[in-house]
Amino acid sequence: MRDGASALARWWTRHWSAFREAHPTAARWLSQLFYFYVFSLSVTIFQYLVFTFLPYLLGTELAGVEFMWPRIPIHFAGLDYTWNILGYEVARDAAGEVIIGGGLGYFISYEVGSFLAQCINFPLQRNITFRSKGNVAYQAMWYLIAWVLISLACNAINGLWLPIAQVSFPPAVYNLLVTFVTGGVSMVIYFFVFKLIFPEGKPER
Repeated sequence: MRDGASALARWWTRHWSAFREAHPTAARWLSQLFYFYVFSLSVTIFQYLVFTFLPYLLGTELAGVEFMWPRIPIHFAGLDYTWNILGYEVARDAAGEVIIGGGLGYFISYEVGSFLAQCINFPLQRNITFRSKGNVAYQAMWYLIAWVLISLACNAINGLWLPIAQVSFPPAVYNLLVTFVTGGVSMVIYFFVFKLIFPEGKPER
């Protein structure tokens, strides 16, 4: 089995080297897409764990604190709720008791998980995926701006359907949905953002 794996590795190395020599630009894009996907998937899993478990550490006190903006009322699928860019409605069970999965506690968990994921993602994408030699402070600034804008966009999307998911699924399931939607939208946008802010091998002013 080890011989088979070695033969496969040699076959891959030979054909990849030939492809890279014949199509250097396409090979660079494929390599970047591979590393980008692996790192993005890893931090997405990390975010899911934070979204799922941090609200329990923060407790029902914060989960019961209403924190929402701009609070636009919506009636959809037989439910009345408010659409928000920042914050989430307080989640309650059938008896009206506050449960983990909404309110200020969930908002803090979402933002902390997303921010920590970017702190992990930034050096991996910069140094390994794109091998950029640009000015790290300049790139970090634009990365932070991109993260804020993308987070607001994802929050706005989540605000449309998350209240429905909260009454339809247990927290572990709708956390998975939030992670999928947020991660999917972010992944597509971030790749092209990285292509702009991480010039390969070129020093940034």
